[in-house]
Amino acid sequence: MSSVAEQPQRLALPALLAGGIAIGFSPIFVRLSELGPVATGFHRLFLALPLLWLWMHWEARVAREATKVEWLPMAVPGALFAGDIFFWHWSITYTTVANATLFANLAPVVVTFGAWFYLREHISFRFLVGMALAMGGAALLVNASAALGTRFVLGDVLGLVTACFFGSYVVAVARLRDRYAASTIMFYSSAVTCVLLLAATLVSGEGLVPSTANGWIALLALAWISQAMGQGLIAYALGHLPASFSALAILIEPLTAAILGWVWLGEALGMPQAVGGAIVLAGITVAHRASGPMAR
Repeated sequence: MSSVAEQPQRLALPALLAGGIAIGFSPIFVRLSELGPVATGFHRLFLALPLLWLWMHWEARVAREATKVEWLPMAVPGALFAGDIFFWHWSITYTTVANATLFANLAPVVVTFGAWFYLREHISFRFLVGMALAMGGAALLVNASAALGTRFVLGDVLGLVTACFFGSYVVAVARLRDRYAASTIMFYSSAVTCVLLLAATLVSGEGLVPSTANGWIALLALAWISQAMGQGLIAYALGHLPASFSALAILIEPLTAAILGWVWLGEALGMPQAVGGAIVLAGITVAHRASGPMAR
C-alpha cells in the first residue's frame, strides 16, 4: 500500500519538468500561428477544452465519485491566466522578446512570496540561493541585458505585470489542489480564461479563423501540447510539490524554447546561452535538494 501511496509523489517531479518542457514549445507555435497574439491565446484555451474535459471525466470515473465544483474559486486562476497571456503579448509588442521573457521569468519571486505568506511553505536560505542561481541563468539564457533602455520601459513593466499574474496563478492553482483534482481545475479555469480571451480578441479586432491547414495545426499543437499537456502536468505536480519549487522548475521553459529555436528555427545559441542553461539546471538542482515536503 505504501508504494501505491508514494507513486504520485515520485511522479510529481518528472511531471513538473515535462510540463515545463511542453510549455517551452509555446513560443514556436505562437510564432507559427497565422492569427494575432490574443486570438492565438484564445485558441490555445478553446482547442484544449475537449482534451481537458475527457481527462476530467476519466479521473472522475476512476475515482468513482462526482466532484462538486464551486465556480468562484475556479474563476480566480482562470482570470489570472487570462491576464498572464494578455499582458505577455502586449509586453512583446512594446519591448523585445528577450526582455519580455526575462521580466516574465521573475514569476518565481512572486510564487515564493505567495507560498511563504499564503500557503505557509517554509523557504530556506539554501532554496533562495538555488532560486537566485536559476533566475540568473535564465537572464543569461535569454540574453536580455543588452536591450535595456528607456524606450523599452513600458514593455518591461508589462513583463513584470505578466510575472505577477502568472505567479499568482501558480499560487491559486496550488491552493485549489488541496480540494480538487488537477483535471478539474484545468478544465474549469481554462473555460474562464477562454471566455475572457474571446472578449479581448473581439475588442482587439483580430481574426479568429486561420487561412490554411498549417495555421490550424500550429493552434492545435499549442493547445494540446503547451496548454493541455504542459499546464496540466504542472497543475498535477502542484498537488505534490511545494509551489515555490514548482515555479522555479518551470524556468526550464526558456531553456527548452532556446534549444527549439536553435534546432527548429535556426536561431543562434551561443556560449552565454549555453552557460545560462547550465546555471538554470544547477539552480533547480540546489533548490530541489533544499525543498522539504509541503507544509500545507
